[in-house]
Amino acid sequence: MSGTRASACAGLCALGMVTAGVAARAVAAPAAAPVEALHANVIPAPASVVARPGSFTLRSGTQIFVAPGQKATRIAAYFAELVRASHGLTLKARQKAGASPGAPGIVFRLDPQAPGTAPESYQLEVSATGVVVSARDQRGLFYGAVTLWQLCSARVSEHGAITLEAMLITDAPRFAWRGLMLDSARHFQSPEFILHYIDWMALHKLNMLGWHLTDDQGWRLEIKKYPRLTAVGAWRVPPGRAAQRDIDPKTSRPRKYGGFYTQEAVRRIVAHAAARNVTIVPEIDLPAHTTAALVAYPALAAEPARLPAAVPSDWGIYTHVCNIDEATFRFIEDVLAEVLALFPGEYIHVGGDEVVTDEWRDSPRVRARMRELNISDVGAVQGYFEQRLGTYLAAHERRLIGWDEIVQAGLGPDATVMSWRGVAGAVSAAHAGHDAVLAPDPVLYLDHRQGTSPEEPPGRGPVESLQDVYAFDPVPAALLADREHLLGVQASLWTEHVRTEERAAYMTWPRAAALAELAWSPPGRIAWDDFLQRLPAEFERYRMLGVSFSEDVFAPPRNLGPFDRHMSQDLRSCSNKLGLNLEDDAPVNGRRAVFLIDIMNPCWILPAADLSQASGLTVAVGQLPFNFQIGKDVESIHLNPAHSAAGELEVRVDQCEGAPLVVLPLASAVDNDAVTVLPAVSLPHLTGTHQLCFKFAQHGIDPMWAIDWVQLSQ
Repeated sequence: MSGTRASACAGLCALGMVTAGVAARAVAAPAAAPVEALHANVIPAPASVVARPGSFTLRSGTQIFVAPGQKATRIAAYFAELVRASHGLTLKARQKAGASPGAPGIVFRLDPQAPGTAPESYQLEVSATGVVVSARDQRGLFYGAVTLWQLCSARVSEHGAITLEAMLITDAPRFAWRGLMLDSARHFQSPEFILHYIDWMALHKLNMLGWHLTDDQGWRLEIKKYPRLTAVGAWRVPPGRAAQRDIDPKTSRPRKYGGFYTQEAVRRIVAHAAARNVTIVPEIDLPAHTTAALVAYPALAAEPARLPAAVPSDWGIYTHVCNIDEATFRFIEDVLAEVLALFPGEYIHVGGDEVVTDEWRDSPRVRARMRELNISDVGAVQGYFEQRLGTYLAAHERRLIGWDEIVQAGLGPDATVMSWRGVAGAVSAAHAGHDAVLAPDPVLYLDHRQGTSPEEPPGRGPVESLQDVYAFDPVPAALLADREHLLGVQASLWTEHVRTEERAAYMTWPRAAALAELAWSPPGRIAWDDFLQRLPAEFERYRMLGVSFSEDVFAPPRNLGPFDRHMSQDLRSCSNKLGLNLEDDAPVNGRRAVFLIDIMNPCWILPAADLSQASGLTVAVGQLPFNFQIGKDVESIHLNPAHSAAGELEVRVDQCEGAPLVVLPLASAVDNDAVTVLPAVSLPHLTGTHQLCFKFAQHGIDPMWAIDWVQLSQ
């Protein structure tokens, strides 16, 4: 993390504040009132903004008033620190009896009679004599402070002063669950980054952080009773030949990568989240996505003999699942007991997705246990598993939440469903009387590319743009009849391909700002063109706080000439079966190339190549580890047979079959873990514009060859 970002947020992260718990119920937001000749440069858009005559100027020395004994003092201090960090102005809070400050200034007031009865609602009034922020609860007052800071940060400070137009804002959230999910299992982020991520959420009025702490590739949470979960499960060797060549001198073995959160660090993060009105929902993925834990404690596995020797680095769906004997459930309950002690929120996420039942079917121990439990169908084992977890959590006054596969597995009485395979899981759950959160793939999966630029970080190949997120309907027609069970929405940042903290922030913002507006603002205030007008001020706030973000929405189109270098992202996939924007595995340290590749059909097309002018072709290539658990689908990957030990890149014209137009040998690239520019080849003279198809001829799928760029020459 850069020093700039750390210093910008240092003061904000030091503040603490006790807040009320988050009620997980849909909120009836007030209908949007007309905006009278005023553009409130705020994201998410407030429910009602009414212009008033006059203005108020805020400068260093402007006083902030809070009533004696009110808990608003910490909120006032939070606002003052935001203004100091963004504008360098010094404001001081002081306690003063009475509702009126008696002098120009800013008032933060907890008032049981404040307008708005919905939780988290607030009123903000700017007049010629000052600013009054009032709310019935601390959460509402906190969000009023956030809105006031946004109004300030939308104005350039001139001569040490900020002038605010007079207005009346009345505001309340549309949904109670306004969430982001951060995957820290696939790639570990530092505790400092998590603190900043929570800060950024709060400034968007996002209030639920799903924290994905365990998966096949890593166990990130310290559990005192079972130290091997982190001693073994938190570390892995990255995939690929480059990592195998990176020898740790201490062990004389390939260097391991990973990390975990100590319980002390978690307590600090949880306390900081509470001070920002953010509830953390920890996810302990069960009974699948457990390979890291099973490698640490093999006796927990349904089929221990099938486990890998170490924590794996492949992405995809593993077949490894937990056993269902009593010893395994004692282990799980021991783990959950420590989780409950660390995370005081109402919900515990237990995963439940992508459970492959093969090992349950094949395990003699599991089959014997099924007979004891009178379970005749292996498909019903997960239902038993989820019921056990739900019963344990309910006994400890917590609620189970899981991915939508738990609908088919069988829902316990208090189970809540997070719907990722579209919205169908939420619809089924709500019809059955269960609460639900919408988190559908692909539109709310933030690991998708945001645009087509070659500068986009690694991630899933298909583009889910800022506008795509903003266009998502958080209340689909199928849920209207059961609207009371729709808690809200959540966007998920899975990090299989998001290796660094800077990229994690970049993939989140500003798409999470679009989500925040959908989750907070009433439907009448959702307008793409208006959102775009408010976005430049939001970008400036990101710069003030050192937040990495994407400006793709305002990027000019990429126009390439006939002899420009075409990156793999500029090329077209031959079939679009499973496109990924993948980072090279080398160099181990330093900038790596990123290749857009369809792993099911690694084949690229350069359309509209003017071959009447082109006489030569140069291609840069790289090689990637095939680290994907895709089951039997791997058998359908078609590769052209190699004609030499190293293999070749074959280039065809107008089609992808038949005799190649030219062949580029790969011998010069075989032992290079990074990008290799192959020797240029001459092109036969052809008239007119043609399509060129690029496909590798190779002996196997590992490593995968990939195109970095192609360039025609005259």
